[in-house]
Amino acid sequence: MDQKRIALITGATAGIGRHAALYLAARGFRVIATGRNADALSELAVEAEGELTPLRLDVTDQASIDSAVEVVERITNGHGVDVLVNNAGYGDIAPMESTTDKDLRAVFDTNVFGLMAVTRAFLPRMRERGDGRIVNVSSLGGLFTLPLFGAYNATKHAVESMSDAMRIELRPFGIEVSLIEPGPIRTKFSSTSLKSVERYQDGSPYAPVLQRFADLTRRTDRMAPGPRATSRAIHHAAASRWPRPRYKLTLSSRLTVAFLRAIPTRLSDAILRRVLRLTPKHLGVGASSSKPDRELTTSRAA
Repeated sequence: MDQKRIALITGATAGIGRHAALYLAARGFRVIATGRNADALSELAVEAEGELTPLRLDVTDQASIDSAVEVVERITNGHGVDVLVNNAGYGDIAPMESTTDKDLRAVFDTNVFGLMAVTRAFLPRMRERGDGRIVNVSSLGGLFTLPLFGAYNATKHAVESMSDAMRIELRPFGIEVSLIEPGPIRTKFSSTSLKSVERYQDGSPYAPVLQRFADLTRRTDRMAPGPRATSRAIHHAAASRWPRPRYKLTLSSRLTVAFLRAIPTRLSDAILRRVLRLTPKHLGVGASSSKPDRELTTSRAA
């Protein structure tokens, strides 16, 4: 049997997943890189330094998942995967009022139901062997919710909760579960999310805030670190004898979230409203229809 550890990564055609696939392959893993874009997967296989097998997989399609399981069983001689990296996911930028049921279901189908469908498909072999690793890519947004990211953050809160449950449930079977919780990382994720701004902006009372958020996101993305930090964390979770339950990245993002969670909720709400210009003045709302941010006013007075 092949002595290399076998790692399957979902959403490996771009961003965190793509970098992680190349990173693990270069460090001795036999990587099965999956995604929906066959051309991108082929390019990834050519670029890889190490063993990398491209495999088309749509996490929202059960038939696609079943087909992937059959292929993995065949190419691993029935061994299955040692490490499952659930990375596939996306998120729109939109106020909750404007988020349709269709859009909400779509993001949950990929980020939550797709993650669980893939996990259930590859778990049995791990349990039979009494060994395996599940690495779920969440977000610091699974710990703290940002305005305009309500739907996406809700899916990551769900991933956090499900991962906590699985970590306890699967430990007796020799299976470790880890969460990767990145803050802003310089990938195509932000540019893809920003495409949703135009869809929600036309005629929206939130239009000025959506534009402000888009501008801030572009600025943050330019200053954000690349995906190497997430790949290192994924590698540690996959290879370490004692993987951590959580990998919070990066230090600056961790400190920001810790600060916002430590202060009173009304104050953190007020800060976020000011940063995003979610104020009556910038939204063109009449002064009589909204209360002032008394928390910030009190803080300045003090």
